[in-house]
Amino acid sequence: MAQDAHSPSFRRRSFLTGASLAGAAALSAVAARAQPAAPRRVEAPPPPNPAAETAPPSQDPVTQTSSGGDFMVDVLKSLAFEYIALNPASSFRGLQEAIINYGGNSRPELITSTHEEIAASMAQGYAKIEGKPMGVLAHGTVGLQHAAMALYNAFCDKVPVYVMIGNILAAEKRAPLVEWAHSAQDPAAIVRDFLKWDDQPQSLQHFAESAVRAYKLAMTPPRGPVLLSLDAELQENPIEDREQLRIPKLPRTSLPQGDATAVAEAARLLVKAENPVLIADRLARSQAGMDRLVELAELLQCAVIDQGGRANFPWRHPLNHSGRARSVVAQADLVLGLELNDYWGALHAYSDRIVRHAVPLARAEVKTVSLGTHDLFTKANYQEFERFADVDLAIAGDGEETLPILIEAVKQQIDAGRRAAFEARGEKLAAAQAGMIEELRRDAAIGWEASPITLGRLCAELWEQLRQEDWSLVGNGIGVFWPQRLWAAEKCYRYAGNSGGFGIGYNAPGALGAALANRKHGRLSVAIQGDGDLMFAPGTLWTAAHHRIPILYVMHNNRAYHQEYMYVQNMAARRMRGVTNAHIGTTLSDPNIDFATVAKGFGVYSEGPISDPKEVGPALQRAIAVVKHGEPALLDTIVEPR
Repeated sequence: MAQDAHSPSFRRRSFLTGASLAGAAALSAVAARAQPAAPRRVEAPPPPNPAAETAPPSQDPVTQTSSGGDFMVDVLKSLAFEYIALNPASSFRGLQEAIINYGGNSRPELITSTHEEIAASMAQGYAKIEGKPMGVLAHGTVGLQHAAMALYNAFCDKVPVYVMIGNILAAEKRAPLVEWAHSAQDPAAIVRDFLKWDDQPQSLQHFAESAVRAYKLAMTPPRGPVLLSLDAELQENPIEDREQLRIPKLPRTSLPQGDATAVAEAARLLVKAENPVLIADRLARSQAGMDRLVELAELLQCAVIDQGGRANFPWRHPLNHSGRARSVVAQADLVLGLELNDYWGALHAYSDRIVRHAVPLARAEVKTVSLGTHDLFTKANYQEFERFADVDLAIAGDGEETLPILIEAVKQQIDAGRRAAFEARGEKLAAAQAGMIEELRRDAAIGWEASPITLGRLCAELWEQLRQEDWSLVGNGIGVFWPQRLWAAEKCYRYAGNSGGFGIGYNAPGALGAALANRKHGRLSVAIQGDGDLMFAPGTLWTAAHHRIPILYVMHNNRAYHQEYMYVQNMAARRMRGVTNAHIGTTLSDPNIDFATVAKGFGVYSEGPISDPKEVGPALQRAIAVVKHGEPALLDTIVEPR
């Protein structure tokens, strides 16, 4: 029987397949009548003259023509830093003043943060979009402790973050009380277990060489955070021998490729396999990485599973089978892991119900190959390296850099017979993927009119507004997979990946750092923002407003730390105690947080709380218009837990 074109089910289905919703013309008319202007900004008056408070005692020298900080700025400019995020502090006042006045606050430009964790998380998000480090300044021991969680995330995420902290080495130079508490013999010891490298330069020449070395090491795979501890005297005192100082050249580093013989063997196994599977996690640092993975997959016409540490593979490509990973792995006779942090986890199903246990997903005879830099840099204390996977062939080399020689080796081994078999395999995979996408569209329509708003509808509405834009999903909530299911992402910058260490508090500032990198490219940056995560670093919103960083935060406001809520429910059910008390210590209600009001207080355009799903589309249109005008915006949407 023909379906009524005005029925709810027809409208739901039409929306999800790209057709216009009933009422779209009305929404367009609203948008045409008035695009919301960005909120008016009232500039603060200049601060009063502080001379009376800052004038030195008469016996002290009052002027100098140069400082160590000036030379440090020259070094930082040679490394082409665009930005340095900081929360201002006395221990690096010499460098900060030099950046502002000697360096003109340009390349690097200072980004004011309200917390060091915000600053370091911004640097992590920025690096994943821009492909190079952003600087961070932190205050001695206390500032570094604030930044520690963000540095751990960056370490797990294999991201280059460049941190400089202030310190006062000589005991007789420290002012009483505060400077003693904020200094240390070896401040980097606080975070050394999750740094790639650190140093405490003893001279300006030492700083120049260590600064270049730190940048080089941070950018050499496996990438990671680095730290320099800068003595205040070194920053502040006059330069006595400027003509003797030199800034080393930053070398163009050839990245490590996998051994050619091992790569040829991997190619032979891939061509021979009947059901090979490629699994990628943190492979694509650039568009070249994504393009190379597409080329390899299309040569073999094999399934690809993108675990989402980066945007490794186009989300709607016919060979993308991330949504049916378990069944694909179960059928595989060869698995190639590409920059795969948790190879063991990719091949096993784990459960912590009653007794923690795991069962294999893959066949016992499956052949396994790994390609990546994971084995080139592993530390002992923190366990981010995951369970040991006994792969058959482990190739140590940068995945993105090694793919070209792997592709050539595969091409050399494909004959006409294998090519025909590959084409038949690809047709089956494309059909299976088409069926999977249709099923996901149906799933997204479940509860379409419900309140709280379903995640499926929220993400579908958001995609309807983004699909014609040059968008970038710079942040995503825990357990939010609908964008990967419903959206089409064909560029590596479409998705910035997750935090790495799963430390709550990353998403809001990490997304802002990625949006800062996107700003000069004119991309529309969007983050699906968890409520609990934003409460760790709400000051992020002030930085967004102050520096006019265009980003749209769409709140996934389920008024709970829902992952933990489910854990308590499961534990109570195991012990047969009922789940009625699971909300204690896990929910964010009584009172409910009004994130729209919070955002307004920080100077960010906002609407909400929005609980009626019919209001989401128009609100998104208004907020996106603000972001395209060059300002941040936030929509507080009340959404189902998952």
